[in-house]
Amino acid sequence: MRKILITGAGGYIGRHVLKNALTIKNAQVSVVDIMPIGTPATCYTMDFLKESENPELYTKLGAPDILIHLAWQDGFNHKSDAHFKNLSAHYQFIKNMVDSGCQNISIMGSMHEIGYHVGEVNNDTPCNPMSLYGIAKNALRQAVLTYVEGKDVSLKWLRAFYITGDDAHNNSIFAKILQMANEGKKTFPFTDGKSRFDFTDVNELAQQIIAASIQTDISGIINVCSGQSTPIKEKVESFIKENHLNISPEYGAFPSRKYDSPEIYGNADLINQIMNKKDKIECLD
Repeated sequence: MRKILITGAGGYIGRHVLKNALTIKNAQVSVVDIMPIGTPATCYTMDFLKESENPELYTKLGAPDILIHLAWQDGFNHKSDAHFKNLSAHYQFIKNMVDSGCQNISIMGSMHEIGYHVGEVNNDTPCNPMSLYGIAKNALRQAVLTYVEGKDVSLKWLRAFYITGDDAHNNSIFAKILQMANEGKKTFPFTDGKSRFDFTDVNELAQQIIAASIQTDISGIINVCSGQSTPIKEKVESFIKENHLNISPEYGAFPSRKYDSPEIYGNADLINQIMNKKDKIECLD
């Protein structure tokens, strides 16, 4: 019976990861969050970052075999001071779990660690993050991967790209389109829409996160992504059509953010290898 602990299970991505984790055979799933979560999984209600250096924390959290660390405050606000206020606690928490005996750890990363880059992102792509969010995520990645060197730990840094789906619960352009359409607006300001991004539906992303987390053959940076780039204009227009919305974008009203590349997508070789493994399929219902 494998014991899986998920942090941030009440968040946008976490709710879908938890749903998929509960389908794993021979697994005991638990979550930790600052607020109670309605779930059949065991729920530890605490601010675990405040206890990140507590030597008893691993035991208090059920001594998990697998840790999936998704928790991150203000993930949709790239300028929030919380990214650096909490950075040390995130590092100490992972360090504590490693030192206490957890040998299989996955941590949620972001393509915003990369900064401005045109083309495919692979494990050799240099990082030059240009937002507080990206800088903090990149620092955590560098710190934890350095700390586990030479240790008997399978640590996976799961680098996500642009996430779609469950749009009522995120802060993406798609959520904003829904909100404006519900308010009766007929148009909304937008960029030129020409940038091409790697989009992944949140449920598919959750399946990739689970599959990558339960295996130990591949460690290090793993891009959880589609491996393809699609013009955001195409995604926006198809979203409006699929949801039967009476609203249109005003292209060119806004400039792109300086750290948004004209085209960026992940190399999906590792995640495709993981998703194609027979043992991954056999462990899920």
